[in-house]
Amino acid sequence: MIQYLEHKNIDKAKWDACISNSINGMIYAYSWYLDIVSPGWEGLVEDDYKSVMPLPMAEKYGFRYTYPPPYIQQLGLFSTSSLNENAVADFISKIPAKYKYIEMNLNEQNPFVSKEYKISKGVTHLLNLNKTYKNILANFSTQTKRNLKKAQAASLTITKVAPIEKVIELFKDNRGKQYSHNSTQYSTLNKLMETCIKRGVGESWGVFAKENELSAGAFFLTSNGRAIFLFSGANDKAYETHAMTFLINKFIEEHSGQNLIFDFEGSLDKDLARFYKGFGSTETIYLQIRKNTLPLPVKLLKEFQYKKKSRLNN
Repeated sequence: MIQYLEHKNIDKAKWDACISNSINGMIYAYSWYLDIVSPGWEGLVEDDYKSVMPLPMAEKYGFRYTYPPPYIQQLGLFSTSSLNENAVADFISKIPAKYKYIEMNLNEQNPFVSKEYKISKGVTHLLNLNKTYKNILANFSTQTKRNLKKAQAASLTITKVAPIEKVIELFKDNRGKQYSHNSTQYSTLNKLMETCIKRGVGESWGVFAKENELSAGAFFLTSNGRAIFLFSGANDKAYETHAMTFLINKFIEEHSGQNLIFDFEGSLDKDLARFYKGFGSTETIYLQIRKNTLPLPVKLLKEFQYKKKSRLNN
């Protein structure tokens, strides 16, 4: 039986055990991770936490809705038993009617077909690291290999303990200017990164140029057999020296031969997709579902906001 549980009624120990033992568990779905990026989240639970579906929850204009929180690419249904289209549909049908707007990124192992929901495709790029570094390197694109050689000739050095504040600053002062992130989002990111480091599932790497300047940084998560390229920042010097290629290559080299999937967290942006594919990654699809049952004036406003957000992200 599938139950809807408010935040206060969720047994987080059992919830986390389900994610840990799930055939498709991801770090995004642990209770402590959700607590940081979506305080007050709710959930759907089958039996004694055999399967779970997080419902990041918020309210606006008096209406409750579920949405994709920041710093989480995929959620959906996680289960300790086999998954299929019917199981996913059963869970989604149990989302309470009081959720007047539903926007959710399902995970790669969540098939779903519906006439009630608008369904689109999200993209991530995955690279299996269970081969030797030599074999992985052989599958790099010609351009990536060329950029790596330029980076190796630029006297770059790597630190595995880059200050997270500096990495965030690199993003804010450069690519971050294209986005409308507010101070709350950045403080949430800072808290998330600090927590992941304390829990031993996060690493903050940085690249220094020969002038001893931090020119690029990246934050990696490692959990449930997956290493995730969660966040990065780079300045103009990094683009000149291909510092990010240098950094990602080093991470791949040090984790090669392990039973680990490297998740670039993909992108619909053609330039970023080309960059990720250059490391030999494979494009992988997950579904994005949406249902809007808000009253008409608010419904139109939400549709406008969704289209605006989609333009910014793509």
